[in-house]
Amino acid sequence: SRRVAAQSWDIARVLKVAKARGVTLNDIVLAMSAGALRRYLLANDALPDDPLIASIPVSMRTTGDAGGEGNAITFVLCNLATHLSDPQARLEAITSSMRATKAVMADRPGLQMAALGVLTTIGPSALTRVPGASSVAPPYNVLISNVPGPRERLYWNGAELESIYPLSIPTENQALNITCLSYADHLEFGLVGCRRAVPKLQRLLDYLEDSLGELE
Repeated sequence: SRRVAAQSWDIARVLKVAKARGVTLNDIVLAMSAGALRRYLLANDALPDDPLIASIPVSMRTTGDAGGEGNAITFVLCNLATHLSDPQARLEAITSSMRATKAVMADRPGLQMAALGVLTTIGPSALTRVPGASSVAPPYNVLISNVPGPRERLYWNGAELESIYPLSIPTENQALNITCLSYADHLEFGLVGCRRAVPKLQRLLDYLEDSLGELE
């Protein structure tokens, strides 16, 4: 039983913060999500002492393979630093975690990158389908994905496509999926959560805005 929440943000706002801090757009998306999750868990008296860990799909395509067919992704882990109350310190921890991950992946062949995803995310998630292993917690708490979308506005028979809200799928033992899609001049966030495990999911949209405001 799933609940869905979606909202758009002006991409210029997010890029302005990224430029001021010398980080990537994806770092700010992760920091927004981390701040929102921290606020949500605090409001529900459920914030753990340890930081939440995000599983993040990343492209394995090289510059010369940008036009290849089919999916070519693997998964990496990122420390969301939700145990830190200071948004600047949280962003720095997230950026450091992602840079360390990129350093590990740098110049590795596709097979090794795929194996990394199997070991950290895909394999542990698949284990939840094995009888007797469903109680084993995976090494991450939430999946956060940032997907590049069309840069130009799209039309069909003169009708403008105003927004594209991604609706992804939480896997077994995962209560929440946060996917962000860029379209024209907006970032479109789509949240899909378990109705029982993530009550009042729509509040995360307000917390995403609060988190971006903090970073600004």
